[in-house]
Amino acid sequence: MNELKDKLEQDVQSSFAYTLLRNDLLPELLGKEERSILYWAGKHLARKYPLDNLEEICDFFNKASWGRLSITKEKKNKIVFHLVPHDNPPEHFQLEAGFLAAQFEAINDCVTETFEQIKRRHVEFTVESNPKTSV
Repeated sequence: MNELKDKLEQDVQSSFAYTLLRNDLLPELLGKEERSILYWAGKHLARKYPLDNLEEICDFFNKASWGRLSITKEKKNKIVFHLVPHDNPPEHFQLEAGFLAAQFEAINDCVTETFEQIKRRHVEFTVESNPKTSV
């Protein structure tokens, strides 16, 4: 029972640290360029932590305290993800969008963009690859 209590306490501390940095510090430091810088930063993280498949990408989101990611639609050059963020979600999800874009660029070897749409209780990411433009 103590192990579970310790684990939950660590999760709360980790979530608080993430929220503190993401929602309070980064907007102050990055100002009006926050969205574009975080999209680039997400792409940088994806290159630093390359993943091989959808399952690994979903696991990474959970481990990074970004939330629970799942696939809702999958077509040839388009994938739609559903993200349920952890407590105190940020105003936007450009870090996560950039991460998804770069992961799929590496997997598909073509230019890929990710678009976010914030819903009431979740975020929808649309990842679109252009197979005619290789990376």
